[in-house]
Amino acid sequence: MLETEICKINMKNPTMLAAGIMGSTAASLNWAARSGAGAVVTKSFGREANPGYPNPTTVEVTGGFINAIGLSNPGVEAFKDELVKLDGSVPAVASIYGATPDDFQYLAREIEEMVDMIELNVSCPHASGGCGASIGQDPEFTGEIVRAVKKSVKIPVIVKLTPNVTDLVEIAEASQKAGCDAITLINSVGPGMRIDLETARPILHNKFGGLSGPAIKPIAVRCIYDVYGAVDVPLIGVGGIRDYKDVVEFLFAGASCVQIGTAVYYEGMEIFGDLTVDLEKFMNSHGFDEVSDMVGKAHNY
Repeated sequence: MLETEICKINMKNPTMLAAGIMGSTAASLNWAARSGAGAVVTKSFGREANPGYPNPTTVEVTGGFINAIGLSNPGVEAFKDELVKLDGSVPAVASIYGATPDDFQYLAREIEEMVDMIELNVSCPHASGGCGASIGQDPEFTGEIVRAVKKSVKIPVIVKLTPNVTDLVEIAEASQKAGCDAITLINSVGPGMRIDLETARPILHNKFGGLSGPAIKPIAVRCIYDVYGAVDVPLIGVGGIRDYKDVVEFLFAGASCVQIGTAVYYEGMEIFGDLTVDLEKFMNSHGFDEVSDMVGKAHNY
């Protein structure tokens, strides 16, 4: 009943561990798989090691978190050592970032044999060095990156887009035209900030960062809804999912599956098992035989 297919890759249920959440090591990715995730997405990594921003990098706010990690990662060579340790029990998605099409192309080639899909992070709202949302805000540049990667690998290529644009549909259409196999919506919203009342200083070292968590869910659902009617590739919903009801909303809006991130902080890895049990109960009680029966249902009205 919960089995899902995306880009001809089979998943036991429509949930994925989102990029950036417990995705730095094979041990944590395998833990998510054992806990019930239908697939896992690595933390975003680039060509070279990147220390990211100094602490503090995360601050809690009403409805979620603001973070400015700065795409910290050990670089592709070190990350390959983790990818070979994945137990293979669920599909694995590598999240990669760069500043140029060549960066993305190089990374994709390096890890193609180790994962089932690649997710292009062109949408981080607090990255430096031209590796962030400025890429995903430009439909032409986004298309160049997608085309470069698609020419280089045979596995499915997903592009993760930012909501911080004037016309998200335009970016999604450019991604599809360039050949992407799926689109993830959305990356964090913002950037935003918090200021310490005692010192009058911004709390984050980087001053601002991306907002994630339940507060952005209505925006993410709307983005999925808008893009669903404009493209033919499957959509992956992410942003503020905490229970099965949130998953159902994303599916009804047009997502084929979802990614879960901040909820792992609130609920632990158990979120995957608990959520899928409740999702199956909902499907049974509402007469849905397959997850695909729910996808895009909100567009019938």
